Amino acid sequence: MRVLVIDTALDACTAGVFENGVPLGLRSEVMARGHSERLGGFVRDAVAEAGGGFEAIDRIGVTVGPGSFTGLRVGLAFAQGLGAALERPVVGVSTLSALARSADQGHGATAAVIDARRGQVYVQTFVDGRATSDPQALDLEAATGLLAQGGPWRLAGSGAALIDPDADPDAGALTALSAEALAGLTVLLDPADHPPRPLYLRAPDATPPTRLPGQARPVATPSGA
Repeated sequence: MRVLVIDTALDACTAGVFENGVPLGLRSEVMARGHSERLGGFVRDAVAEAGGGFEAIDRIGVTVGPGSFTGLRVGLAFAQGLGAALERPVVGVSTLSALARSADQGHGATAAVIDARRGQVYVQTFVDGRATSDPQALDLEAATGLLAQGGPWRLAGSGAALIDPDADPDAGALTALSAEALAGLTVLLDPADHPPRPLYLRAPDATPPTRLPGQARPVATPSGA
């Protein structure tokens, strides 16, 4: 099976074409912003390098979060639009699942932990590739309590250092998911059970405006009136 994978949910923009686990074309760049400007070109170049054109793609995989609200929406919109145009199934892949598979290839006990800011992490545990807890947004104390159950866990993700600040920095803990892991999950997961829908574990930091542009501010009513 030839798959196209897209990841914009974390701190990178990645597009890759894989067939039977072998990378045929890959473009990836670390970035916190600007995914929308780069993704189209990355996909085009990865598909061109792989050969065969877009018609050779059998399935599309895209990360659905948790992660950057803006970034993951860019990837999801692109993947859904391309899937509709090509009439190909699109698989939504959790970033936590992809992180765990990046670290352990589906073997062992792994905890995927993403720094969610504001003193929180997104966390989920896996044993031999199977989830053993739900994906959650927890404060550091609660996350540490969760990881005190079972294990010992191999930590993967940007939040690993928050959970274990005394870890050896030379141990090379994995902090980013791999396109290879994303491709593997794209093949394994059933598109019907894993649709390309965003996985939000908490409300966005931004708040919607209380009035439309150009709309007058509401007049305050005097107390007692």
